[in-house]
Amino acid sequence: MKTPVKVALATTAVVVVLLVAALIYVLVNQSQTASTPGDSESLQVTRSNSHVLDKGGEGAVTVVEFLDFECEACGAFYPVVEELREKYAGEITYVVRYFPLPGHFNSKNAAIAAEAAAQQDRFEDMYHQLFQSQAEWGEAQESRADLFRGFAEELGLDMAAYDAAVENPETLARVEQDLNEGRALGVNSTPSFFVDGQQLELQNWTDLEAAIQAAVEQ
Repeated sequence: MKTPVKVALATTAVVVVLLVAALIYVLVNQSQTASTPGDSESLQVTRSNSHVLDKGGEGAVTVVEFLDFECEACGAFYPVVEELREKYAGEITYVVRYFPLPGHFNSKNAAIAAEAAAQQDRFEDMYHQLFQSQAEWGEAQESRADLFRGFAEELGLDMAAYDAAVENPETLARVEQDLNEGRALGVNSTPSFFVDGQQLELQNWTDLEAAIQAAVEQ
């Protein structure tokens, strides 16, 4: 085989290898892009099934809290949040999402209880009940699911429907949807707040109100 022919064949082979490598690179990056948690089409601070405690209407500031019902900091922020909800009524839409921390034995049980109540349109009632009773069950190292069931009875829920919801894997999946999306959004502790899509870094108790006030004024 003549040298020019060898060179041509070698050049062609190199080009083919480069084209294949380029194709693989493009396909891999497309796959990564499609599954990236930060994809604006798949990752959202709120979803259509998120629990809205207050709806401010068109133009209202959206405040989202990722919470753990067993978290002491969330319990400490609870009265602060309630005051802000009252103070900014009509000006903010307040949304709650689940973020049960793995270090809390009953945080997921509490979230499931809240979600089971939500299926009977009683999420906010269970939300209040869980935070107001946190000192009674928080940090327990055994399941307090029976206590949460007692709360459901006190609220007058349909207990057959409540029990079915607690046992339904879809209820846990709904809780974990919030947890997984929170992680993808950068949440790693509770409570974590977003104001109009921007995650806050709280240094003081007053930072949440300051962020809400600034957003309202804009």
